[in-house]
Formats: sequence, structure tokens, C-alpha cells
Amino acid sequence: MTRRQLHLNGFLKGAGEYHAGWRVPGNPPDAGVNFPFLAEQVRRLEAATFDSVFLPDLLGVPDDPPEVTERVAWSNDTLEPTTVLAALSAVTSRIGLVATASTSYHQPYTVARVFASLDHLSKGRAGWNVVTSLNDAEARNFGLGTHLPHAVRYRRAEEFFDVVAGLWDSFDDDAVWADQTTGRFFDPAKLHWLHHHGEFFDVAGPLNIRRPPQGRPVIAQAGSSSPGRALAARIADVVFTRALPLIDAQAYYASVKDQAAGFGRDPDQVLVLPELATVVAPTRAEAEDRFAVVRDLLDPRVALADVAYWAGVDLGGLPLDAPLPPLPAGSNRSAGAQAEIYAQAERDSLTIGDLVRIVADGDGAIIGTPADVADHIEEHFTQGAADGFNVSFPWQPETLVDFTELVVPELRRRGLFRTAYTGATLREHLGLDRPPSHRPA
Repeated sequence: MTRRQLHLNGFLKGAGEYHAGWRVPGNPPDAGVNFPFLAEQVRRLEAATFDSVFLPDLLGVPDDPPEVTERVAWSNDTLEPTTVLAALSAVTSRIGLVATASTSYHQPYTVARVFASLDHLSKGRAGWNVVTSLNDAEARNFGLGTHLPHAVRYRRAEEFFDVVAGLWDSFDDDAVWADQTTGRFFDPAKLHWLHHHGEFFDVAGPLNIRRPPQGRPVIAQAGSSSPGRALAARIADVVFTRALPLIDAQAYYASVKDQAAGFGRDPDQVLVLPELATVVAPTRAEAEDRFAVVRDLLDPRVALADVAYWAGVDLGGLPLDAPLPPLPAGSNRSAGAQAEIYAQAERDSLTIGDLVRIVADGDGAIIGTPADVADHIEEHFTQGAADGFNVSFPWQPETLVDFTELVVPELRRRGLFRTAYTGATLREHLGLDRPPSHRPA
């Protein structure tokens, strides 16, 4: 019987996940747009045999006060991720390449064509992180005054995905002959029009590119709310989720797997990867000292704005020793993230100041030795809480280098993680079946 394989995805923001990470000496000030630097980090992950690297995205600068916005690097200075994946496909050979594209502000035909192209460029290593977007600032860049209501954007996402998946199946796997002798390029009986007419989209098809090498690119989704979990369970190969205590992570894991089974899917073909941030050093004291230096670089206004952003409420003018204000009716931010923050605050009797300190203290990052990190990974992996981890890096390049050089060897020593790639495509890395071509009547 084949031993279950731990999966690691690198969650890569050029400047790092921690809001003051861009200020750390050695982190290039132009990290978000410095492709040679980004490529170097991805090649490090590939050398460590990570399954994939994931590039997140926002389509607008969040509506924070100027004194906050001016101190944040990632959302203000970052390359469009699918463009970066195309470039990365030429300088890597094995690691999977995953990027975000929004179902709220793109069109299905464009997304289908872009990710099919990336799958061909990378020889089967592409993945699409399906998101519905987060805030009103994004909406205003696409002709809308406010973000789509939560229920509407999830109905749109469901239909959007179905259209994209249908377009990827425009050609059967064996449709293209490219027979230069007879002059016949493809078998017209194996080309399918979509003729989709739905609530949000009218798309005739077919897609003007042969079927992707993986059948379809790997689908990632981060579902926390009830509609989000349902979408993830129905369509996702990989589910990204927030870092949670073990008992909560186990409940989330079981919920996603059970819902996937309810959609007629094999739960083992739906991989749950919680986020994991680390600051690693040979001793705990050294790791804590490293983080303390970086923590001192964080402006407290940025940490407060982060709490307000994910809680979806205005905290301006409220004292730090006050509890979170009641969530206003009809709030339209990330429902899952809001629910988790409010549940945590109620469970642990946390004030606004307590939540700010949690953000400043790394928001759940493990700060310790390689063994400390490996213990956490092994516990969640072996006790029904995770199939692997979406590893984020508080600042670059140090925390990424430390994870690959200190934690990965420890995971290998424990027999949890591969020592070499055994497949060529992202689906093969993840142990996922290649979906058969859908052949409409």
C-alpha cells in the first residue's frame, strides 16, 4: 500500500506575507515587480520539490486610510500573476504554477484561454485559484460602485466555472491530427460547441486551443463560508484554508470531504491545505529574536487596519480595550473570514487590541525550530486535519530559504515528504486523476 504523501504549496508574495516584511534588510524593495528575484525564489521551492507555487492577486488597492496604504507593499506594487506564470514556465521544469483569477471581474472565455495556454506552456503544470474577489475597490475598477452581493457572486462563480470547464473540453483529447500529408488539422466530429445560456453568461464556444495537457488545469479554491465550502467541495482539487487550531481544522477537513462525497466525488481527490507561516532557526530563542526585530518594523495602524479589513467593520475611533462592534447587517466582505474572527473574539473574550496584537505577533505563525514546525505539520497531517500545507513566508528571502533548508530535510527524515519528483504534471505531483474529456451530445 502506497504511503500517503504530504503536499506543500508555496504561497508567494514578493515582499512577504507579514505586512512589515518588505522593510527587512535583504528583501529587495522592488520584490513585487522584480522577476529575477521572484524566479529565484520559485526555483528554490522547485529544488525543495514543492508541489506548486501560488501567486495571489487583488484587482485594486483596498480602501484603507492613506497612512496605512502608504506602508503596505503587496497590494500596491505587484505583477499580474498569470503573466508571471507564463514567464516562470520558461525558467522552471517541474513545480506546479498556480494563480488567482476572479470570477467576479473576468470573463469565462478569457480565463479558459489563459489557463489552457499556461498549461500548454508549462507542459501540464498550471492551476487556477478560483476567487470571487473581496472588496469595493476592486468593483470600482470594473464599472461597479460596490462589490457584488455575496450570494450573487457565488452563483456567478458556479456558472463561471462550469463555462470554463466546458470550454476546456471543446476538443476531445484525440481531436487534433495535424496531418500535413492529408491537410486535415482536426476531426470536426471531435470539436464541441458549448452553446451556454445562463443567468450571467452567454458563451457559444468552442475554445480555440486543443485540450490542456492535464485535461483541465488544477483547480484551487479557498472556501470558508457555507457557499464557499460548497463551491470548493464541488469543483476544487485543492482547498486553501486559514490556519486553525487542530480541533477546528479537523472539523473543516471533515466538512469539505463529506460535502465532496455528497457531490459524487472521491474525497481523496480533494486536498485540503491550510496556511502555514513560519520563522525558523536552529533554536527557538534565535527564531524569536529574528521575529522580534521584524515585529518592531510594523506600524500598529497597519495591524489595526488588517483586523478591520477581515472583520469587515470600521474600527476607527474605537478604544483598543473595546470588543469588536456588532457586525452590521448585510456586510459584504469575506463571510468566512468574518465569521472566524468574530468566533475567535467571542470564544477567547478578545478586545480589538488583542486582535491587533495577534496580527502583529505573526497571526499564528510558528516561530521556532525545524522540529517545532515539523511536529505541527505531522500532527495535522496524521490526525485528519490537512493533506498538506499552503506555506507562506513572512519576509523574503530569509524565511523561504530557512523553510526549504531546515524544515524540508526534517520532513524527509520523518518520511513525510518526497526527496524527488516522481511525475511531470501538477496533477501527478498531487496524486490527482486526469479528468476524461467531456463529450456533449
